[in-house]
Amino acid sequence: MLRTQLYLPEELRREINIVAKKENKPAAQVIRELLKTGIDARNQDSIGQAFSRLTQIKANGPKDLSTNLDKYLYER
Repeated sequence: MLRTQLYLPEELRREINIVAKKENKPAAQVIRELLKTGIDARNQDSIGQAFSRLTQIKANGPKDLSTNLDKYLYER
């Protein structure tokens, strides 16, 4: 693990301390868990956006590609 210093507003720090006491965890662990949750949610949004963009691509392939995939892959 790497040590990182950051500035937090007093209210946010107070809320983190409340959660830490409720869950009987160190504040640093609560912060790590919250950061991980936030990053995972942001990455999930990025994946969702990528799939959304993929559905908007207009392809000019054959209309029966999914049913005749082997034919198009292996026949000449």
